[in-house]
Amino acid sequence: MRALILVMDSVGIGGAPDAARYDDEGADTVGHIAEACTAGHADSNVREGPLRIPNLVALGLGEACRLATGRVPPGLEAQVQHRQFGCASEISKGKDTPSGHWEIAGVPVPFDWGYFPRTRPCFPAELTKGLCEQAGLPGILGDCHASGTEIIAEFGERHMQTGMPICYTSADSVFQIAAHEETFGLERLYGICAIARRLIDPLKIGRVIARPFAGTTARDFKRTAHRRDFSVPPPGSTILDLATSAGRDIVTIGKIDDIFAHRGTGRNMRGDGNMALFDATLKGLASLADEGLLFANFIDFDTLHGHRRDVTGYAAALEAFDERLPELLSCLRSGDLLIVTADHGCDPTWSGTDHTREQVPILAWPTQSSSPIGKRTGFADIGATAARHLGLPAALRGAHF
Repeated sequence: MRALILVMDSVGIGGAPDAARYDDEGADTVGHIAEACTAGHADSNVREGPLRIPNLVALGLGEACRLATGRVPPGLEAQVQHRQFGCASEISKGKDTPSGHWEIAGVPVPFDWGYFPRTRPCFPAELTKGLCEQAGLPGILGDCHASGTEIIAEFGERHMQTGMPICYTSADSVFQIAAHEETFGLERLYGICAIARRLIDPLKIGRVIARPFAGTTARDFKRTAHRRDFSVPPPGSTILDLATSAGRDIVTIGKIDDIFAHRGTGRNMRGDGNMALFDATLKGLASLADEGLLFANFIDFDTLHGHRRDVTGYAAALEAFDERLPELLSCLRSGDLLIVTADHGCDPTWSGTDHTREQVPILAWPTQSSSPIGKRTGFADIGATAARHLGLPAALRGAHF
């Protein structure tokens, strides 16, 4: 008997009840991608035609969309094969990765995150001064809200010439530092991020993100797989903490260890992209002991496609993930519980490049309950269900399904 929680990063299924507060009323990541595919607006040499994700549909994704929005997106109408499905809306404030994952793990965020203003410069002068002094930097570049790929193209060459790192933010509670992996150095970048983490703690900024890149000119700069997030720890005990205290085996996949500030994250396995992360998930599951927990994040949906408003790439990523689901299902043992969900939305048809405040799917397989999951208020029901399945103490926020 084991439990798996798979987070399809940013795969939202329709605006949350409070989406209007975030200017996201009408956002619908899966629904709008499916509509674009059906209309022929997501065809390429990689994929074409309607969105084809039969395994997610069999798990109940189309019907979860119906619960969230009142309609099933085109191409997702196939019959659900006796699975349990539902949807959930977030109670934490914001629409960022840490709050979504922490709430899934049983700890909603009870406070407002700090954000940087849309000014230029956007960082407080004392923060920039402190970072430069403590990290021995000649200065910083950027100091603004920006797209990660665009700001690297704009400042990358100057960064290599001057040794000044590129610092920028977004609508999320983040302080991002981009630097060339070779000319600046990966370990040096991580060290500067650790300094920045200490400096911004009073500002309640959720994450400092190291954004290493490679290449020689603006034409070929490319972010590498050595991203690292420096997060504040969750403000309460998560399912990872409960499992650790109970001596359970824990495997985390992708950036889960960074999101939870490496607290209770067990054996972490990484991979460059969703398919490598899926390989790591299968490997981790093969070694996961009885009564153990596997917690995985699949980042490409969000980073490569949602933020870049790449509808075609997002659709192809969903189809590639879906194609590999049977491999995972065939590795489950009798008594295992799999929950597939998301942490927020990032509608690639929406304005801007930021996350969208959306409901998320809850797809559970198999379960011993015949009652429907339905519409849930709060992601914490996911962690509560996994905790109950593993026989962990009922110390989490949320109600099991």
